[in-house]
Amino acid sequence: MSLFWRIFGLNALVLGTATALLLWAPVTVSVPVLLTEAIILVGGLAVMLVANGTLLRWGLAPLDRLTRLMTTVDLLRPGQRLPVPGAGAGGGSEVSELIRSFNAMLDRLEHERATSTARALLAQEAERRRIAQELHDEVGQSMTAILLVLKRAADDAPEPLREDLQQAQEITRESLDEVRRLVRRLRPGVLDDLGLVSALTSLTQDFATHTGLRVVRRLDSDPPTLDRESELVLYRVAQESLTNAARHADARQVEVSLHRVGDAVVLEIADDGRGIEAACEGAGIRGMRERALLAGATLDITSTPGTGTRIRLITPAPRKQL
Repeated sequence: MSLFWRIFGLNALVLGTATALLLWAPVTVSVPVLLTEAIILVGGLAVMLVANGTLLRWGLAPLDRLTRLMTTVDLLRPGQRLPVPGAGAGGGSEVSELIRSFNAMLDRLEHERATSTARALLAQEAERRRIAQELHDEVGQSMTAILLVLKRAADDAPEPLREDLQQAQEITRESLDEVRRLVRRLRPGVLDDLGLVSALTSLTQDFATHTGLRVVRRLDSDPPTLDRESELVLYRVAQESLTNAARHADARQVEVSLHRVGDAVVLEIADDGRGIEAACEGAGIRGMRERALLAGATLDITSTPGTGTRIRLITPAPRKQL
């Protein structure tokens, strides 16, 4: 039944019931109207309006659910769908078709979002590799040459000038170390060479050295083998989580764990900082959600102000071929 005929039928039912009561009930209307008759008529009108409103609310309930979903749907949290109502659940053909169309639109949008996100993130990683290569080949080699020149000049310089040249050497050496650290952040070569566990170990050691925070590692020594994109997603999520803990959490300790649960690899980063509010997700967290979509993973963030934040990334592991 179409939505028009459903609403028309509900109103006809209410009006027909009211008419039948007027015909069969021993009620008359005097001229002028008596107080008791006016009370009965007003009471009947109120009952009729309440019945009509109740029936209409029941009939339009699927549209209310659709409206609420449309205002809260987030493509970074896929899988939000409305059940299509059946004939006995308040669902007319037009409402059911509208919900089916909306669910199909969400399917297309999530697929297109995942595809475009994958292209954007892959392009971003390629650009990071290019910048890291240029920093390593151009800036790194130039600074190394400067160090050699300063060393030769310091060896031949008189004592007052030698001290200044040696200080310039130290500054240049620190800058070179910083460039190398940036190169490692832009392109985690250890991830390609030694695997995910070694890359996470190197990342947490470097993080603890530069921030002074205590890092507790619980990494499985032999996790399941993942494809390169999934490993890169896990590494980038860990990197962003540690950065957020250092910048915003005001934490003293961070715990990083990597283990297998069933057919999935689980990465968890928990800190003891001040926590975050759910409504305050910034670009970093949304970036992590986009990366999770790239690997078909699930990202859960639990946080209560004052008790720290826990980020949990569940990545499906490939099944072994029999």
